[in-house]
This record gives sequence, C-alpha cells and structure tokens, in this order.
Amino acid sequence: MMIRCEGLSKHFLMHIREGTRIEAFRDVSFQLAPGEFLGIGGPSGAGKSSLLKCLYRTYLPSRGNVWYEDANGRTCNVATADEHEVLRLRRQEIGYISQFFPVIPRVSALDTIANSMVARGFPREAGLQRARELLERLAIPRALWQMSPSTFSGGEKQRINIIHGVIAQPRLLFLDEPTASLDSRSASEAISLIRELKSQGTAMIGVFHDMNVLRSLSDAVLMLERAAPAKDEH
Repeated sequence: MMIRCEGLSKHFLMHIREGTRIEAFRDVSFQLAPGEFLGIGGPSGAGKSSLLKCLYRTYLPSRGNVWYEDANGRTCNVATADEHEVLRLRRQEIGYISQFFPVIPRVSALDTIANSMVARGFPREAGLQRARELLERLAIPRALWQMSPSTFSGGEKQRINIIHGVIAQPRLLFLDEPTASLDSRSASEAISLIRELKSQGTAMIGVFHDMNVLRSLSDAVLMLERAAPAKDEH
C-alpha cells in the first residue's frame, strides 16, 4: 500500500457560538496502492474538500492516522509529521490540483510549469520541453506562453493548474474539482491526462462534481455524508 488512512476525522470549533463543534467528516478509513484511484463523493457540505486538505496536511486532522510510504520505502504518519517532512513530500512526491491556481507574479506560464519539474530533480530543458508539449495539448495559445497566468481567463488558469500538477508525475495526486471551470473539450483532454498518469502508477484521490466522470476514473468510491453541528464534548 502507498497510503493507508485510519479513522480520520476533522471538526471545526465555532467561536461565535462557544462550544459548538462542526464535524467536517468522521472516521474515514481506506487504503490505496500505486495506480489506483479513490473517488470521494457525497453532497455539498459533506467534507470532501476538507478530507483532501487533511490528507495533504493543509488542515490538521482532529483524529486518526494517514500512513504514507515514500519512494524509498520509508513510512511516515502525515497526520502527525512535522512541517519539514510534509514540505519534503510535497516537493518530491505528492501533488494537489484544486479549483484555484496560486499565480506567481511576473513568472511566465512556461516557466511556472517547467519549474514544477525542475523542483523534483528533472533537467530544466526536459521541463521546458514537456511544458511546451502539454501547453499545446491543452490548447493554450503560443502567444500566452511567455505571459504570466495572472492575465489569463479562469479556464486558461485552470488548464495551467492541471498541467502544473501532472507534469512532474507525482507518486500521489489529490484532485479537488479540477475540471469544474473547463469547457467540455478542455475537460476531456484533462481527464485523458489524468488517466495516463494513473496508468503510469500514480495513486490518486479525487473529487469531481460529475459522478459519471468520477465513477469512470475510480477503482472505488468513498461516499461521505453531511454531519450535523454538535456540542463539543470537552
């Protein structure tokens, strides 16, 4: 197994109403091997994005463990690992594609994408070549390649986001509605890229609004239910 999740839970405390606890999700467990895709489904407010953020450690889980085996065979608990270890895994092995792309000002689209490969140890020229291939494939006009994505439309930014997330072939990739803002052609091409990455051994955990797409990509689907607010027990 590459990743094993045991009893993962997340709640938020509401400071406006003291003692009120909002359960984002509760007691999630699963395991995932290389090349497998776990789909996350459920209604709005069921905690799908919160689960991904806990697995990626943007959020600290309230309870539970997330055991991850890295490329060297070393296992760590992402739920409790220190920040240096989390950052190492993000730089070298784990990727995340959300609906929003954090643009770096004054860095061109081409360099933004190529730098993702360079950061994981690939030669710069190899990064630039692969970046050009994917920019062509996702129909980003050549006139935009040397411009900062901050000037792009929402759909163009999201295509850059997807390319940036897949280009370095992470071992584990989280996907949070990556095609939500794309037209049908761009969405289809993005899904094709995701399938290729999966076939090359990348494990993935993803949320898609379109359940047909989610089921077509997934080896298994984990359905979350919306939890009601509860009084804090402590």
